[in-house]
Amino acid sequence: MAGLGFSLFLASTTSLTRPLLAQDVETFAFDFDSFSERMKALAAAEHAALTVDMPAAFQNLDYDAYRMIQYRGDASKWADDAAGYRLQAFHMGWLYNEPVKVFEIENGSARPLDFGAEDFTYHDAAVGDAAATGPFPGVAGLRVNYPLNSADNPLDELVTFLGASYFRALGRNNIYGASARGLALNSWIDVAEEFPRFSEFYVEKPVPGAPLVVYAALESPSLTGAYRFAITPAGDASQPSVMDVTARLYFRTDVKELGVAPLTSMFLYAEANRGGFDDYRPQVHDSNGLLVERESGEVMWRALNNSAWLGNSYLAETNPKAFGLYQRGRDFEAYQDAGAHYERRPSIRVEPVGQWGQGMVRLIEIPAKLEADDNIVAYWIPAEPALAGQEREYNYRLVWGDLDPEDRPDLAYVAETRAGVGGVSGVENEASLRKFVVDFKGGELETLPAGTPIDVLATVGGGTMRNSVLSRIDANGAWRLVMDVEAEPGATLELKAYLIGLGKKLTETWLYQWRPAA
Repeated sequence: MAGLGFSLFLASTTSLTRPLLAQDVETFAFDFDSFSERMKALAAAEHAALTVDMPAAFQNLDYDAYRMIQYRGDASKWADDAAGYRLQAFHMGWLYNEPVKVFEIENGSARPLDFGAEDFTYHDAAVGDAAATGPFPGVAGLRVNYPLNSADNPLDELVTFLGASYFRALGRNNIYGASARGLALNSWIDVAEEFPRFSEFYVEKPVPGAPLVVYAALESPSLTGAYRFAITPAGDASQPSVMDVTARLYFRTDVKELGVAPLTSMFLYAEANRGGFDDYRPQVHDSNGLLVERESGEVMWRALNNSAWLGNSYLAETNPKAFGLYQRGRDFEAYQDAGAHYERRPSIRVEPVGQWGQGMVRLIEIPAKLEADDNIVAYWIPAEPALAGQEREYNYRLVWGDLDPEDRPDLAYVAETRAGVGGVSGVENEASLRKFVVDFKGGELETLPAGTPIDVLATVGGGTMRNSVLSRIDANGAWRLVMDVEAEPGATLELKAYLIGLGKKLTETWLYQWRPAA
């Protein structure tokens, strides 16, 4: 999703406790362990609401008006620093009406970073007058720039933290799309959802050649948390940017569903579901698949969908190697959007560190009519219930970038998913018959000797496989699997397929959930 706008229902924040973490002194000692202890102590206290006295001139901003407030490049922190990073802040306003505090750490001591109206350019005269005559409302988040794509441009954006516990990062030549969150609590279940927020940030002064380290205080009615992000920008030898994350959680109350390492994205339509959209663009999405790499080494690709009904998929696993929301298809022709450039949106891969045990990856697909709505959510749900008084620590790596499937030569990948009316072209067919077309490319499929036997393993839940055909497409080298499936009345279809040959699995496992029209 372009710009700053998260969807309203995902970016809205709850009213949270003001963290009493930083001493009322100019500088104070800081380390991650003592910071974690302070967050643990805060979880033992009763949650209290944060009261914000927001000037009306900023509280009533819409999206366009908010974008007209811009941080001045010459006001960046570390502007003369040899490490190449530039720290900036986001103004409060629009959706972002809760202030955050930002501190700089140097040699084990933290000090507050001050921001004021003089750090911003107000392109709307009325808003500028309000900033000049009234109190500065504070900042809502932070942004770090870095010469990511060219040494000549120090203002390429690398990472932003803005709104609840949302954050986003970029790999080389990417533009913002999918995002991550610190935590998801009770998302789209039968109890009220909470949106934890990062309330304070502590940023280590950069050192040349070392990762940028950011600490964040997480607050919510049900828990608190201490986070550490070690951010390594994409370099000459590494196209993705990498974050090593430590999340220490302290539970004030029981949590019915804990979502660890949550990712958020947008999927409006692609080749399998574009019939409901009268749009010149062939595809519109920030991500088009959920990838899960299992402990066994199996790689599953769950193609995304946007139907009239809320979709839920649960993929049970023990100690997953990785999961993520991916954008496959890096050609402009696949999207034809010269403004949004969906072909440049990053994929995000979560790589757990250590043993995460039993649990499941949950995928939520929320019906959407607009590309401004983030309607895709994915996260890990641990099997062990999260109970009041517990402490937990999760370590994982986030990888942001193109993450091209061609980088894995041993396994063919799902290149495209298409769907439509089933049966034979040119004749009337049963309304309950659906056709699903899956293209596999790469891996050993590229070099199989002619005549090598390839078998299809496919299953259908909620319907019956009526016919399937596998063939090689000479025009692009893909192996195309075509399936006609008859759906049971009113049923949701759960589809699964992969190819085997030479005594082994040759492809990713393709998964898809088809839901009937409203």
